[in-house]
Amino acid sequence: MFFDDVPEPIAYEGPESDNPLAFRWYDADRVVGDRTMAEHLRMAACYWHSFNWPGSDVFGVGTFDRPWLDPGRDPMEAAREKMAAAFEFFGKLGVPHYAFHDYDMAPEGANLAEGSANLDALAEDAAAHMAETGVDLLWGTANLFSHPRYAAGAATNPDPEVFAHAAAQVKQAMDVTHRLGGANYVLWGGREGYETMLNTDLGRELDQMARFLHLVVEHKHAIGFEGALLLEPKPQEPTKHQYDHDTATVAGFLHRHGLQDEFKVNIEGNHATLAGHDFVHEVATAVEAGIFGSIDANTGDDRLGWDTDQFPGSVETMSLVTYHILKGGGFTTGGYMFDTKLRRQSLARVDLFHAHVGAMDTLAKSLLVAHAMLDDGVLEEVVADRYAGWSGQLGSAIHGGEHTLASLHDLVVDGDLRPAAVSGRQEELEGVVHRYIERLA
Repeated sequence: MFFDDVPEPIAYEGPESDNPLAFRWYDADRVVGDRTMAEHLRMAACYWHSFNWPGSDVFGVGTFDRPWLDPGRDPMEAAREKMAAAFEFFGKLGVPHYAFHDYDMAPEGANLAEGSANLDALAEDAAAHMAETGVDLLWGTANLFSHPRYAAGAATNPDPEVFAHAAAQVKQAMDVTHRLGGANYVLWGGREGYETMLNTDLGRELDQMARFLHLVVEHKHAIGFEGALLLEPKPQEPTKHQYDHDTATVAGFLHRHGLQDEFKVNIEGNHATLAGHDFVHEVATAVEAGIFGSIDANTGDDRLGWDTDQFPGSVETMSLVTYHILKGGGFTTGGYMFDTKLRRQSLARVDLFHAHVGAMDTLAKSLLVAHAMLDDGVLEEVVADRYAGWSGQLGSAIHGGEHTLASLHDLVVDGDLRPAAVSGRQEELEGVVHRYIERLA
């Protein structure tokens, strides 16, 4: 047992509880509308930051108590110890799903054949742990950014041999994800971008990335994988510019290359911050574009220009995000995955529970707020009223193609149209959201 400080699974005790190892809002079986909380939120914990990251940063070495990362250990023995700790954590936390990179789970080995054999063996162990705990796989992915071969990208690399290696690595990660019953497969373009335009053929690299994604689609259908393929937008870091800058950029790329029916997006809160967007903007954009898939539930720091991967704690932010997810029909294959890191000074093993319990309660409370607002129609009524003119005679005629620029000019001049200024009511609506939050306080 790695987490001896948490002898029992985390339980729901209600809003009045002061127990830091109990849920105050997340009641997995509570029915909200037509689904339980667990079904609405589909929460997942990540394998990498929680169990494969030592707590290092660019200024210092690791600070965390992760014995399987100690040098000199037998790689497979250490990987199995890490997996046992991970599934102990998933089970005690009560999170229904998890997610992994290939080489979080298994040692990379000296070459792809060795790495593939390691991954196959650890996948067998994972299947046993999943059967024992009831924790399912939300998604799998391949790490195409850490190894030096990927310094100039994977699919977008100037060397076709690197492209081939990345393709082979994704093939094996997709196969394992499929074998473990994963609901999605994610491609994050960790280094699919450029540092300088001085040595970059932009068009060639974009075409390479499109070809790579078409190969992924072909393999998905070849193996009968029925889950969703997801791309994860991010504007920069580690590269100066990444090609999947934000949701709108990804949508345009998919349409340009005939991939719009094959891929959706996995949106991360911290990446939205780096792109200069509100989290809710990215989600609403994806829903409207028909490419919403899943969420990396984290947050960043507006004063820091890198990916801090903090646990979500703002009910207001997550209520608006959840509102648009519910408005779009809710999650299907996706869910809220905690792509999150402890702070480097959070050294106790139990801190990993404290962080996730708080984040899960944030999402649960946000679900209640979002569902109540949607059920009451308080925002939809205002939006419908604001755009009501487009359902009238003039708006319908414009959309119906009955007007030209010239006819609209004549209409304004001859009819002496004088649009009346109408309040956007922003402050009032912000107050509405706050009142829904306060009702649950």
